[in-house]
Amino acid sequence: MTVNTAPLHTLHADFAELPLDEALIALRQRFDGRIAFSTSLGLEDQVITDAIFRNGLDIEVFTLDTGRNFSETYDVLDATHKKYAKPIKAFYPQTQAIEHYVTLKGINAIYESVENRKECCYIRKIEPLNRALQGVQVWITGLRAAQSAYRADMGLFERDEQRDLLKFNPLLHATSEQLWGYIRQYDIPYNRLHAEFYPSIGCAPCTRAVAEGEDERAGRWWWEAHNQECGLHDGTSDSSRKAA
Repeated sequence: MTVNTAPLHTLHADFAELPLDEALIALRQRFDGRIAFSTSLGLEDQVITDAIFRNGLDIEVFTLDTGRNFSETYDVLDATHKKYAKPIKAFYPQTQAIEHYVTLKGINAIYESVENRKECCYIRKIEPLNRALQGVQVWITGLRAAQSAYRADMGLFERDEQRDLLKFNPLLHATSEQLWGYIRQYDIPYNRLHAEFYPSIGCAPCTRAVAEGEDERAGRWWWEAHNQECGLHDGTSDSSRKAA
């Protein structure tokens, strides 16, 4: 099935009640093009990675190495390689773009303005993601509705209009308790920062621990008011969310 002939309401009905393993297997059977999963090596993403590798699915797994990740994040990547012996392709920022940005604005210019921070996110994350998703039919993500108010409005399936692909969020309605259950059941490597009140882990300069009662993504870009997104998911249209 091609993306353009896949009604979102039909996909939602077919996949809404499927457990993760069954959903990923059904997705691979439903679509004949490339399917790719972007992992940030967080809790949700480690669960999805395990399901893909454990079931031997023909789904590409890749990660964005921004160059400013926590050392604990690299430990998770290393442990995941060792456990599954499967490829996780790393995409990096364009060297010249990083060199120009840091030379012109400084290494910590992100704190000086929203524009500087968004430019850094574009160089380190969005542009590499765009390269990673070229030619991909279905993009799998680890997005969860419970992570923030913004993500609460997302659908199980969405259309990314900017990249002309279908996005699948199989853990959209999963709880933290369910994720930890997966982790324990399958002995999945995870980031030890999760135990230090870091439910959402991005670049080290842009992430802090969260306080009790805060959204899971409140620790991301905390110095900016009401902003918990970097722009990776801005391509999803509002109309596609409503249709889902």
